[in-house]
Amino acid sequence: MQFIVSGYDGQDEGALDRRMAAREDHLAIAKQMVENNKWLYAAAILNEEDKMTGSLIICEFASKQAMQSEWLDKEPYVLGKVWEKIEITRAQVPPLFSS
Repeated sequence: MQFIVSGYDGQDEGALDRRMAAREDHLAIAKQMVENNKWLYAAAILNEEDKMTGSLIICEFASKQAMQSEWLDKEPYVLGKVWEKIEITRAQVPPLFSS
């Protein structure tokens, strides 16, 4: 199953600092997810000042529960309270983009 995961950072003054503190660990798990063909694409969400305020990941897992246990339960942006809100939507990437 493919999913779009949108993680939205907190809006408080410490939000960007929390993101930057967890960023290297987040990128390390992202590398693992890409190598294991779990993440198909990812991008930072930017505000009008080009500051990171969230993340968008298109991923593939056997189920939503598998995504939770294999990734989100270990995700540094979740553990570090960077993402204040997470939206998960089922998706289907066309073959053109999934090779």
